[in-house]
Amino acid sequence: MKVDVIMPKMGESIQEGKILRWMKKPGDKIEKDESILEISTDKVDSEIPSPAPGILTKIVVPEGETVEVGTIIAEIETDASAAKVDLTLPVAIQPSTESRLAPATSSLAFVEPGAAETISARQRKSDRFYSPLVQTIAKKEGIALVELDQISGTGFGGRVTKKDVFDYLSKRSTIPAIAVRREPAVPRADLKELQKRYPPPYYDIVQMDNVQLKMAEHMVRSVHTSPHVEAISECDVSTIVEFRAQNADRFERQEGFKLTYTPFLITAAIGALKEFPIVNSSIEGDKIIVKKFINFGIAVASPSGLLVPVIKSAEEKNFLGLARAINDLAVRTRNKKLSPDEIQSGTFTITNYGVFGNIIGTPIINQPQVAILGVGAIKKRPLVVTDPEGKDSIAIRSIVYLTLAFDHRIIDGAIGGQFLARVVSNLEQYDFSGTI
Repeated sequence: MKVDVIMPKMGESIQEGKILRWMKKPGDKIEKDESILEISTDKVDSEIPSPAPGILTKIVVPEGETVEVGTIIAEIETDASAAKVDLTLPVAIQPSTESRLAPATSSLAFVEPGAAETISARQRKSDRFYSPLVQTIAKKEGIALVELDQISGTGFGGRVTKKDVFDYLSKRSTIPAIAVRREPAVPRADLKELQKRYPPPYYDIVQMDNVQLKMAEHMVRSVHTSPHVEAISECDVSTIVEFRAQNADRFERQEGFKLTYTPFLITAAIGALKEFPIVNSSIEGDKIIVKKFINFGIAVASPSGLLVPVIKSAEEKNFLGLARAINDLAVRTRNKKLSPDEIQSGTFTITNYGVFGNIIGTPIINQPQVAILGVGAIKKRPLVVTDPEGKDSIAIRSIVYLTLAFDHRIIDGAIGGQFLARVVSNLEQYDFSGTI
């Protein structure tokens, strides 16, 4: 029986995906749930499992092409005796009314930002297919349908992609009547011109991959959006270090993975977020949206770049629940097993640059959040301590520097400082009851 492999819907907001590489070739035998290709969306790179066991008989869409969700991208034959392998290399489908991968007409009607046109954009229908994502961007940016029809598409079958629209906007000379903030696109660089300026073998020119491009756009947008202010505090985590040392082996035998400092840090931050809910919010225009739940983002280094998977409703989990969720997300991030939904809807983020030996950092806020907690390396340092009788002495303690970067539009220095002080207090006076 023939089974179609389709471009999966990786999340509610995901309408298309780009095929990065095929991990199998026509004629290969594959098992159910075995990874057969890697795709990239505008959220995350993911390996896609086979929907059925059998023989991969045909690859319909080649590497490098972007197609809509639901598009047939390959075929599998479950009956090996009936398998007819097609070794023909796939090519991009040329757009035509017969080869639409979605409804042939689209009732788009975008208001022209400039002077009135001779053809009313409101009354026109386009014979060209545009994905819901492209339609949404065009409406937000005030791109008329007649303008959209003129944009050259680089996607599968000549489709107009999100990047095509942003490239067009960056070059458009006229300014829309209504200014709308959008994610800034990374400008394209001319490869031939760069090769003249940076000739081999003295230079290597490397194309940014999809995740790197999205990260670049996101970081620039964050700095452009939020006035960043940082507060840094010293924190004595000696009791946590001692507790971990005493319980690490037992924990690993019990749970099957190592006990890290991250669940302690997240527990302390959750306690502070409950006390200062403004830090667990976002901004929409002149309105502050305070979240009644805590979706905790954890920055994780993956093979394709830094990703921030999210523990949903983290405030409802106990210590073990947080530790298991952290380990699960970290493992699947590194193995490219995350879905886009798992890196969305975060309300607060922690980034641990201390794992690389750095002691202090100033992280960039993960939009649309309003704060991020940075954690440095834990180092033993001499510290002045005061005993109950008020006498000072010098002791060797395990110290970590914590940085809170926050959005100064709604979080002032007093709130930011108090929040960070609460995190420090929660760590220094950590309650280990019920931890393991």
